[in-house]
Amino acid sequence: MILVTGGTGLVGAHLLLHLLENGADRVRALHRNPKNINKTKLLFELYEKGDLFLKIEWVPADILDIPSLEIAFQNVDYVYHCAAFISFNPEDEEDLRKANIEGTANIINFCIDKKIKKLCHVSSIAALGDLVQNHSNQKDEQINQNTIDEETEWNPEYSHSDYAISKYGAEMEVWRGFQEGLPIIIVNPGVVFGPGFYNQGSGVVFNSIKKGFPFYTNGTTGYVSVVDVVSIMYKLMNSNCSGERFIVISENCTYKNILSTIAKKLGAKIPNIKAKPWLLNLAWRLDWLASKVLRTKRKLSKHSIQSLQNTDVYSNEKIIKQLNYSFQDIDSYLEEVVRYFKK
Repeated sequence: MILVTGGTGLVGAHLLLHLLENGADRVRALHRNPKNINKTKLLFELYEKGDLFLKIEWVPADILDIPSLEIAFQNVDYVYHCAAFISFNPEDEEDLRKANIEGTANIINFCIDKKIKKLCHVSSIAALGDLVQNHSNQKDEQINQNTIDEETEWNPEYSHSDYAISKYGAEMEVWRGFQEGLPIIIVNPGVVFGPGFYNQGSGVVFNSIKKGFPFYTNGTTGYVSVVDVVSIMYKLMNSNCSGERFIVISENCTYKNILSTIAKKLGAKIPNIKAKPWLLNLAWRLDWLASKVLRTKRKLSKHSIQSLQNTDVYSNEKIIKQLNYSFQDIDSYLEEVVRYFKK
């Protein structure tokens, strides 16, 4: 039996589809709210795979609820842990740490107790290490490093978002499990694009561009198709590899290029106003003020604004060598995502 947490999210739903397409006959997925299952069902129907959806065994459970997990883990052999809380709102700090760190700790404890054969944990590039910001008292090899890879060290003295801290803490729980004998794999995807979830995560970008979002920045980050993410997870779980983490990105692109590419494929107006640092810093402060006055949820934060200006470059060499893997080109994959979006 294969257990998937987060099966009603972009990665988890595509993973369920990938598992079933590749012959898995016993797949179980967790859900907290029965209504959320419909999002995964709609994705299967979007791919015209509605018959496969019927093969999923859905179990009501929460990664923070021990009794429900006791039921969910019955007769399970392999676990894909995709569930996570994603937010860049500073007010969600407690919820982020509870869901991502405590929730992952619960999954690890059950994996150890039930003698699970292997776990795949979906982390994030946000949990990776930091390039040197201050060259004083640094080793030569650290000073010369200009690309983030799996060995780049996390510096607790640097400023990190609450989300990044929670994902880093989650990884520490997974490594604890490995030290206690649990075979594990960690994947660190970049920004994941995929169809079917256009009201959350990266999918929101498509709606924003369609409405004429005018701003861009020259910041850089790593991007990857959801198809590549789940394919790599599946291959790693079915390999002898254990006790390793892998950055999963197709390529590094500027936000400007990605937004322009999506706009062109949608036939929408290309963002043409560069959001300069002073404007971005003003924006998150005004957003903070509005949240206090109007009691609305924060949409921007100091850390999210900083991320839009970062020019970090991520290496995918390790996973390419490990699996001899060829990533999908982001430009051509966005063509496919936009085609589904128009449906």
